[in-house]
Amino acid sequence: MARKKQEITLMREIESQEEWEDIMAKEGLWVVDVYQEWCGPCDAMVGNFRRIKNELGDELLHFAMGKADTIEALEKYRGNCEPCFLFFAGGVLVSYIHGANAPLILRTLTEQLAQEHKVLDGNAERKEVKDPFVTNRMQESLADEEEEEEEEGGRKFQYRGELIIYDDELTPAEQYEEVEEGFTVALIKPNVVAEGKTDEILAEMKAKGIKVIAQEQRQLTEDEAREFYSHLKDEDFFEELVKFMSSGPSHVLVLTKGQADDSIIKEWRDMLGPPAVEDAKEQAPESLRARFGDAGLMNALHGSDSKETAARELAFFFPHMDAPKLHTKKKDVQRTLALIRPDAFASQKDEILQKIKDAGFEIALSKVVSLSREQAENFYKEHEGQPYFEDLVTRMSSGPMLALGLARDDAVTGWREMLGPPDLEEAKTNAPDSLRAQFALDENPLNQLHGSDSPETAKVEIDYFFPVEQTVAMIKPDAYGTKDAIIEKIHEAGFRIAAQKEDHITKEIAEAFYEDQKDKDYFNDLVEHMISGPTMFMVLSREDAVEGWRKVIGPTDPDEAKEQAPDSLRAQFGQDVLQNAVHGCSNKEDAQQKIKKIFGHLEFAADGEKEQQAKTEDAGEGEGEAQAEQKPEEEKEEDATKTEDAGEGEGEAQAEQKPEEEKEEGAAKTEDAGEGEGEAQAEQKPEEEKEEGGAEKAAEDEQKPSEEKEKGTEKAAEDEQKPSEEKEKETEQQQQEIAAGEAEKQEPAAEEQKAEEPKAEEKKEEGQAEEQKVEEPKMEEPKAEEPKAEEQKEEGKADTKPGEEAKADDSQQQKADDSQQQKADDSQQQKADDSQQQKDADDTAAKN
Repeated sequence: MARKKQEITLMREIESQEEWEDIMAKEGLWVVDVYQEWCGPCDAMVGNFRRIKNELGDELLHFAMGKADTIEALEKYRGNCEPCFLFFAGGVLVSYIHGANAPLILRTLTEQLAQEHKVLDGNAERKEVKDPFVTNRMQESLADEEEEEEEEGGRKFQYRGELIIYDDELTPAEQYEEVEEGFTVALIKPNVVAEGKTDEILAEMKAKGIKVIAQEQRQLTEDEAREFYSHLKDEDFFEELVKFMSSGPSHVLVLTKGQADDSIIKEWRDMLGPPAVEDAKEQAPESLRARFGDAGLMNALHGSDSKETAARELAFFFPHMDAPKLHTKKKDVQRTLALIRPDAFASQKDEILQKIKDAGFEIALSKVVSLSREQAENFYKEHEGQPYFEDLVTRMSSGPMLALGLARDDAVTGWREMLGPPDLEEAKTNAPDSLRAQFALDENPLNQLHGSDSPETAKVEIDYFFPVEQTVAMIKPDAYGTKDAIIEKIHEAGFRIAAQKEDHITKEIAEAFYEDQKDKDYFNDLVEHMISGPTMFMVLSREDAVEGWRKVIGPTDPDEAKEQAPDSLRAQFGQDVLQNAVHGCSNKEDAQQKIKKIFGHLEFAADGEKEQQAKTEDAGEGEGEAQAEQKPEEEKEEDATKTEDAGEGEGEAQAEQKPEEEKEEGAAKTEDAGEGEGEAQAEQKPEEEKEEGGAEKAAEDEQKPSEEKEKGTEKAAEDEQKPSEEKEKETEQQQQEIAAGEAEKQEPAAEEQKAEEPKAEEKKEEGQAEEQKVEEPKMEEPKAEEPKAEEQKEEGKADTKPGEEAKADDSQQQKADDSQQQKADDSQQQKADDSQQQKDADDTAAKN
């Protein structure tokens, strides 16, 4: 029980706001373990606190456990399960530690206790700090809260102490956004802290408008100093630096200036001066290092040298603090057209441009142009009929002028307000500070500046002076590893990547690409460099793309680029004249030629997007049909013969594709084919088609009656018109029968016997098919087992054609004779007929 009493006496339990206010009013340093009931206090630290209390025996040192669930002052710590220790002195938060880091807690306790003794003795001032954990939660809470008070122009809410007003018709999310705030980490080093100069430096920060959003006094251990300065570990002075930085407490701060950019980093480093104290005193005698630094490593202060370094140092000193955020009104970025007319361009251009930049406009587009009288009349045609129209057109076409594309939040209205009234007398009287009043010319009654009157007009006018065009951009092998960063810069500059390809180009392509430089001394070296690694080609679209891209990439020599255009791509990514990262075309003609060389023929829409090419590979289903329609008439005939085996119904499609003259001659060609037409076609097919079997033969059988159906209605008329042709065909058939006996002797007897049985069976089926064919035009599809039997079916079909097509008595008699011959069981005679039919079919084909 005695041990329990000791713990209770050591750690005072605070569970109400009244008890909290009581300890805040008491003298001394209070170390408060903030906890919630569901997770309890950090018991592991009780033994450490007792030991330090016994060792120091200091009456100013007090310990407490604060229950966040019931204490209003600790409300922001609710919902946090991580151990949290707050250090209060005189009711003010002087330090904080998140996490059960016993060595850090005990060291901070000792330092703050010593500091409190100095304060009470009148030798120091108490320094209040803000816990970033609470600050961030307050920001989130304030950003989410909306005050319901009505105010003219909209509602309001508080954010980081600033009154934010927004339109009733829009939600805050539509008008405001949260962006990362620029910040830097600063260190006031041990020698300055020891001299008591911290407050003086903080006062100078405040005078410069720099805000301290987090701070603490902290003594680095040697290990912490080694880690913090690890980037200097190879320097001779590293060990000396570690000992100096761990020799006493430093004051650590997080600084910002309420801006979304990183300007605070540069501003703070400018205040510091050169790293070496001697250089600072000579080059920047008013800098902080010149005034507070001693010598060598004791240069008084530290500042982050980049955004990345600031983030790393923030995580090192304040691991539980998020990067600060800004709640800002969203920018309505617009573009508008500005014209500096010929007279002002000749004498006042530079002064006007400076006014534009000072007003916060970004000059996104710039071009010197000269208008013809016709162009000037067209541009100002809405003013036609006004008394000043003729003078306006004359002066606008009198010489070169400067066209500008300006970008800014609310650019159209902002630029019109800067211009002032169009009438010069009114501008001078009512708006003497306007640009039109300031830059008026005595000898010229017209104002010297133009601005679009609406966003819609601005778009039309910008398109007029800066039409969307294309250029080729190339990321060379030396910069290929930074292509993602370069592409990001391309998008930031407003370019649209309409086409792109990556390739390891050949020597021939490199020589063709740089053909215009083949007479240069460096040509061979350039070509060798271009084939040394992968290259990325892009087609960029934007207004004034060619000239705009050349401005983005900067001068050819990276050293020159760093001086003249430090933000250009060659300044940032180039190494030398040969390895200068990127390429840009010199003019529009050069751009078009290189687009064609690299990408072939491309077409672009009005917005700069690449249109689908007229001819594309692998276009998908239906391409074959489209190609067939594009073929010449003579190719259609060849296609029809090549696609006989394409499937059911294809023959009908082929028949529709034949020229009109083929349709008129269809009947004659069918009759000329004779009895052996089916067998002739079968023998003309490649061997692999013969092996495909009965399924494809059946498809052919169905195709042919389909053709006959289409021609059936035309046959009768044709028969009456062509009696002489019919007689000639009958004569040819008789000759075929006479020649059959002679051809019979040339065929082997074994083949005759092998084919005898299936042919007889097929003949019976064909005879039945013939009778059906006379009654109705559609013939039932036969089923075939063997290729030779199929050939017999083709022969049967060929025999039935004259009987069906010729209605004359002579034709019917010939058909009956042919049918009787097919039904005969004499295999030798049938074989002779087959042979003669083949010969006749060949002769007919030759004639055709």
